[in-house]
Amino acid sequence: MRKLLYAFGLTSALVFALAAHAAAPNFAGTWTLDKSKSQGLSQRWQNAESVTWNVTQTDKEITIDEKVTGGGPGGGPGGGPGGPPSGGAPAGGPPGGGQGGGRGMGMGMGGPRTFSLDGTETTGDMGRGKFARKATLSSDGKTLELVSKVTFQTPDGQEVTTHSNDKLTLSADGKTLTVVRHSESPRGAQDSTLVFNK
Repeated sequence: MRKLLYAFGLTSALVFALAAHAAAPNFAGTWTLDKSKSQGLSQRWQNAESVTWNVTQTDKEITIDEKVTGGGPGGGPGGGPGGPPSGGAPAGGPPGGGQGGGRGMGMGMGGPRTFSLDGTETTGDMGRGKFARKATLSSDGKTLELVSKVTFQTPDGQEVTTHSNDKLTLSADGKTLTVVRHSESPRGAQDSTLVFNK
């Protein structure tokens, strides 16, 4: 009987530890880019008056709504760090407005990007293209990896695919969000480190 209680207690402790470990850090809030601490910014982001991420998060999903104020429509090797060609959507976002799936049409530059936090891939159509997004929590529970693939048709009918991989971490006090981004597009690969303050 004692062994049974010990095994049950150990199993319960393990289940609670795994459940606590599986919850993603809460990235919700309004985050402003600190250009002086960031690296690998596009010319547009360097020249922008401000770059903000409005992040909403529930137990089931995280949504990032990116806003760039000033800096011109394209102006450099991408709309954002590692982004698509000038004037395009942010990395992982749809081209030409709207997220697809009936959400956020025309909001921001390409609309909000939503990722499911249960590890499933989110797919959808937008404008002339399709997106696939997936979020994965690191084994230590501190880093949320957001992977996006966008395939779309250019006005001249050429198919273009972009990939982005954002690794989000919070500082211990929860006031600094660091995003390590790797993106690939027909213009090549780009690596950036984005530092946002709350």
